[in-house]
Amino acid sequence: MSLRTALTLAVAGTLVATPAFAGIVAEPVQHTADGAALTLTPVGTHETGIFDESAAEIVTWHAAAQRTLVVNATSGSVDVLDAADPTAPTKIYEINAAGTAAADGSVIPEGAIANSVAVREDGLGVAAVEAPEKTDAGWLVVFDADADAPSILGAYRVGALPDMVTLTPRGDSALVANEGEPAEDYGVDPEGSISVVALPKHKTDKGRSGQHGPQAITQDKVATADFHAFEGGNLPEGVRIFGGREDAGTGTPEFPVSENLEPEYITLSKNGRTAWVSLQEANALAVVDVRSATVTDILPLGTVDRMEVPFDPSDKDDEIDLGTWPVQGFRLPDAIDSYQVKGTTYLVTANEGDSRDWDGYSEEARVKNLGKKGLPPVCDSVAAQVGMTVEELQEDENLGRLNITLAQGYDEAQGCYAELFTYGSRGFSIFDGAGTLVFDSGSQFEETIAAAVPDYFNSNHSETNVEGRSDDKGPEPEGVVIGEVDGRTYAFIGLERIGGVMVYDITDPAGAFYVTYVNNRDFSVSVEDADDISAALAQAGDLGAEGLDFVPAKESPTGEALVIVGNEVSGTTTFFEVTDLR
Repeated sequence: MSLRTALTLAVAGTLVATPAFAGIVAEPVQHTADGAALTLTPVGTHETGIFDESAAEIVTWHAAAQRTLVVNATSGSVDVLDAADPTAPTKIYEINAAGTAAADGSVIPEGAIANSVAVREDGLGVAAVEAPEKTDAGWLVVFDADADAPSILGAYRVGALPDMVTLTPRGDSALVANEGEPAEDYGVDPEGSISVVALPKHKTDKGRSGQHGPQAITQDKVATADFHAFEGGNLPEGVRIFGGREDAGTGTPEFPVSENLEPEYITLSKNGRTAWVSLQEANALAVVDVRSATVTDILPLGTVDRMEVPFDPSDKDDEIDLGTWPVQGFRLPDAIDSYQVKGTTYLVTANEGDSRDWDGYSEEARVKNLGKKGLPPVCDSVAAQVGMTVEELQEDENLGRLNITLAQGYDEAQGCYAELFTYGSRGFSIFDGAGTLVFDSGSQFEETIAAAVPDYFNSNHSETNVEGRSDDKGPEPEGVVIGEVDGRTYAFIGLERIGGVMVYDITDPAGAFYVTYVNNRDFSVSVEDADDISAALAQAGDLGAEGLDFVPAKESPTGEALVIVGNEVSGTTTFFEVTDLR
């Protein structure tokens, strides 16, 4: 029986068939460069009907079964969608790991949360699952993505808060980014690490039964890459280490660097031997030797100088105003991806920005609050760079509203902040594998948004507004995936706040250029402000782009390349077809 006809499946004794809704808006935003080779067209979406609870986060395509796996954090599970017809994706069941016995003898409890999912071409699926108490060790759950009902094969124990999982190109191993965030009060701060897990063999290697062997799921298959080698002054200059338990006053850790570094996202070299891992709050990438499960280097990612690259730092200036200001923007990437050109690996980073903001410690402040509430002031020399006094610089229509970090830029000798650092670059970057910057999109994202939707420039995701996020990371590029179409290589970058996907041709890494911006969103609907949230959600389209996946034309059920986007605020999983404009 084909997947197209097997839409009603037995799950826990109940027959279910969950249809998609019709959440493609009447007039998606489409802004395309002159002479562009392609654009994206939204063709279908699956709606959970759940608002602002992360009901659709990370997505991955399983070509052999024409299914899409979607992380649904609100239910703590992985939703399995039949996407043989991308115009009408349908949920067929969900995978919830609660009750699964793991290889180390633990049992995954109720309240565990799925954070990420990946699938091998033969249908072996893996999901990163966070413990109910996030500072406890989590799990890598293994399941059969080809099955007609939930089929969990077992689980490995990994590090605290496993936030992302990916597979090596051969599919023989999974790599898990164990973020290790602290407890809200900083009573506990687990070490960040990367788990390298040797997976069961492919089905074709298992004999006539064609089954993944649960007997292969043993804890000794898990190796851990840690950061102990970078303690004691061995950290490269430029890596942000701050705000650990010592700063919070809750203890003196044995491994302060290891507790401070929080792995976020992973990409691998073409041969699968090297991994690069984003350390978002540290503004760096870790380099991992996969075979030995060893972190070999940490690469600082530098800043964007806003005296050279304009941006709009205020949500209270009553206009779109891209200007230059005495601010440095830490890139702080979330998702990363990689590709190879003439034997050289290049890394593409979505420079979202993030801060440490917990009950036990927070680095955040607005520029206008410096010099108040016990905070040191801004140095006169900072304001002088733009011909202002400090008081003028701190006005709301200037830099006053901008969120900056207290952890860097303070000059002890002067007793004031001699430099201001903010979060994210509001764009994306391309680095080579050694961490050398090759390309940066600069102010192009904000310029494009200003041209495409000036009435909703830097809007938030849960509500429609203008400039609602100008004071804090702007459009917030969060997800990125790379795909090849007609011999050209493209980066598809999801914008968390205003939503939608930016597309760049990155075939020549140093000469990357803008292609198109598409957003399946109806800005006339502000869900957060609606009396009937359910009705507004059904009209609003996609809110809060989170994870993306690319489907090559040869794997696509339509014969055309697809981009799949999970939107955490609207709870929608939307399929975009790549449209040839030539």
